[in-house]
Amino acid sequence: TIPADVSEKILRFARAGIAAATLRGKSYLSMGSVAMGIAGSIVDPEFFEDYFNMRCISVDMSEFIRRVNENIYDPEEFERAMAWIKANCKQYEDIYNGKDGKTPEQQQAIWEYVAKMVIIARDLMIGNPKLAELGFGEEALGHNAIAAGFQGQRQWTDHMPNGDFMETILNSSFDWNGIREAFVVATENDALNGLAMLFGHLLTGTASGFSDVRTYWSPEAVKKATGFDLDVPGMIHLINSGATTMDATGRQNADGKPAMKPFWEISADEAKACLDATSWVPANLGYFRGGGFSSRFLTRGGMPVTMSRINLVKGLGPVLQIAEGYTYEPPKEIHDQLDKRTDPGWPTTWFVPNLTGEGAFKDVYSVMANWGANHGAFNYGHIGADLITMAAMLRIPVCMHNVPEDQIFRPNAWAAFGMDKEGADYRACANFGPLYR
Repeated sequence: TIPADVSEKILRFARAGIAAATLRGKSYLSMGSVAMGIAGSIVDPEFFEDYFNMRCISVDMSEFIRRVNENIYDPEEFERAMAWIKANCKQYEDIYNGKDGKTPEQQQAIWEYVAKMVIIARDLMIGNPKLAELGFGEEALGHNAIAAGFQGQRQWTDHMPNGDFMETILNSSFDWNGIREAFVVATENDALNGLAMLFGHLLTGTASGFSDVRTYWSPEAVKKATGFDLDVPGMIHLINSGATTMDATGRQNADGKPAMKPFWEISADEAKACLDATSWVPANLGYFRGGGFSSRFLTRGGMPVTMSRINLVKGLGPVLQIAEGYTYEPPKEIHDQLDKRTDPGWPTTWFVPNLTGEGAFKDVYSVMANWGANHGAFNYGHIGADLITMAAMLRIPVCMHNVPEDQIFRPNAWAAFGMDKEGADYRACANFGPLYR
């Protein structure tokens, strides 16, 4: 008979092993041209091969233009997509551009273009046998991608519609073809954040959120800015230009509470509720000159979530950051004022990390101050223990986490590297080296 706590740790270890094994033979598809100024957008093929046994494949963004211009997509699916968009995607007012905004005819053309971008990006990732029937045998194959990233900014978005709609739809668990497994597509081709999204998705079966780790709000700052008192010790504004999964609206209910479910548990009504909670804002032409549409929603509060990110440090290698906490839904009077101070046309998730009173989790500010980049992935549930186990298997040390010690499970060999568990993790990972090197 195995004690319950040991059984649970074995289960987590097995789940992590399954997730790690899933990476084998797959690729990361980089859809971009010249890497952005974000370090995570510079895809390191050797890192992917050594640590994950994954290939990196790069496709220039001009491939989207070629496939649109030469009709290399399923025309029947495109018509179905446009009908679904008309029925389910509510266009919000143009809050950015005033008289300089796109005309209704131009906006309709952009809707058609971004719908094609969704189909083309998916076809690039996993292929589409329909293309072979249309005479495009090579394009029908796809790239066997388990994750992808779209660079977008700035060469693309200075002239073409942005990738927000494409990324939101692919990262969600439903589209015009019904409920299906969410894809993993990193905004701005931040491959390191894409890996964190992938880990969370493989471990939970749920969609992964991609957000900027944008602003820390203390109770004092909230009081000064809005006149209202905050009933949490502070919060972090997770927001991006409109590519966060619609699952993050929290409209999938579990026992009457907001949740993000594995795709096989989502009902049609719950998918529709996520769509109804989302509106689409015409892009700010000040920096998205080609237009586009950004999702706009507020995540419901009370969901347990885990934020994570991989950082790549020269001379050290990869490290993993983990922060367990909860989504928070402030009173409308607070949210509306703070939202306008950042960007009211983008999706918002207010995140309150669990605090330990020391180190990086001394307070909410310390969590953000110790975060390694302005991007973070988040997944439903407190899955920090799963991430720590999988990171050990992949030889990635964890530099920051707030997981209770009795939940942490690493291979027994880690005990040979000292009694300070964090230091032992670093030494063991350095000694054993990447799993696939």
